[in-house]
Amino acid sequence: MLPSKNRILKNKDFQTVFKKGKIFKSRVLSLKYLKNSIGLNRFGFVISNKISKKSVERHKIKRRLSGIIKQISPGLEKGFDFVIIALQGIKDKTYKEMKKEIFFIFGIKE
Repeated sequence: MLPSKNRILKNKDFQTVFKKGKIFKSRVLSLKYLKNSIGLNRFGFVISNKISKKSVERHKIKRRLSGIIKQISPGLEKGFDFVIIALQGIKDKTYKEMKKEIFFIFGIKE
């Protein structure tokens, strides 16, 4: 899990990114991002009930995405708030496929 200083925790911060942020999409993920004044990267995850009615499956997806982000975050430019939104079809993806999607939306070459 990401440290609390690197997580978006407040609903107000999520709403700011949703309203003012720029968006980038892949097949199963959507990334909204916005420059912040903190100087740190912060990440938030949105996995709705439409993805799965079972909270166990939603939390599994969130843990996987969080783990991948933890690996790549040192290489990212600092000072942004990122909200990663899971889209339909993410539930069927393996860890490797999720990693490829994350690399794609952040523009990282493997």
